Amino acid sequence: MIDDPSDPGSEAFSRMPSRRLVLRAGAAAMAAPFGLGMGASQAWAPGPGAPFDPGPLCRPAAAEASSGPLRPVKLAWNATAICTAAAPLAKEQGIFAKHGLDVEFVNFGGATEALLEAIATGKADAGIGMALRWLKPLEQGFDVKITAGLHGGCLRLLADRSSGITDIASLKGKTIAISDQASPAKNFFSLQLAKVGIDPDSGVAWRQYPADLLNLAVQKGEAQALADGDPRTWIWLKDPRFTEIATNLSGEYADRTCCVVAVRGSLLRNDRAVAASLTRAILEGGHAVHGNPEAAAKAFAGYGGKGSIEDLATMLRSQQHGDSPVGGRLKQQLALYGDELKLVNVLKRSTDTATFAERIYADVLS
Repeated sequence: MIDDPSDPGSEAFSRMPSRRLVLRAGAAAMAAPFGLGMGASQAWAPGPGAPFDPGPLCRPAAAEASSGPLRPVKLAWNATAICTAAAPLAKEQGIFAKHGLDVEFVNFGGATEALLEAIATGKADAGIGMALRWLKPLEQGFDVKITAGLHGGCLRLLADRSSGITDIASLKGKTIAISDQASPAKNFFSLQLAKVGIDPDSGVAWRQYPADLLNLAVQKGEAQALADGDPRTWIWLKDPRFTEIATNLSGEYADRTCCVVAVRGSLLRNDRAVAASLTRAILEGGHAVHGNPEAAAKAFAGYGGKGSIEDLATMLRSQQHGDSPVGGRLKQQLALYGDELKLVNVLKRSTDTATFAERIYADVLS
């Protein structure tokens, strides 16, 4: 029987942290020639139960005790997306209050452009979302800046076991069910198709369905695979008719962030300290998710998240909530995503991705 790395009880799962440390070391070596030093540019939680260490960029400000009344802040998020679990946990555990913030959640489950417009126009002060969903609108000029990566993982491509699909290459000529034509899952797995020589526009068919019905589209034979995010994909994977083909932690992406924190430009210009406190608090919330996924699952469920506490906690363990890149390391990852999105015609071919990464990132922690 193959040892399943997504099973918390498996030997493979227990080896995963050390494997990721090796990957991070390789990324550090690659970043060094470009001046993207890693030591002062990441927030890393070394393991469950360890005290929160925000890293050199955050530590001086994080050590300061907050005083005075709490500052009201509106945070946009998607209450049905498990990848945002750091936010409800930070609220439930008083992490926001510890950083001097009274955070009100603004739930956005629809178009990302609407969420980003809400941030840019001041209807929300900041938001949590997926880089692959946000980069195109940011290229178009929204007054929003990314301040931190939050974690890796949460996108999955599942296939019908009887379809003959065993890897990305065997998707050629098949139909993939998606929730919308600009979804992060479609963007990410389009990249994987392109890397194995399959044109993601003509080599497969992308068919759109309501998000909660993607599994039924496959079961009815209208599609042979589906691409979406947790918690739905994790729950569907429990159905023996499905098999997991790839995730956004597969291969070279094992050390890449997928979800990011972003704040409105006017907040950065007018009250940078609040932007820093909010970013720091969310990073600490991410550390808390890493350290106690059961508590995070309960907090997420309390805001309407679907799934049992056991399933949600296992889901969170399968993701990378202990690794939250900032600084040079995050800019490098944003530039890499930019290069890849140009290959599949999501970003303009003329975009200079290094300059783009500098433009959309704001260092609020140093």
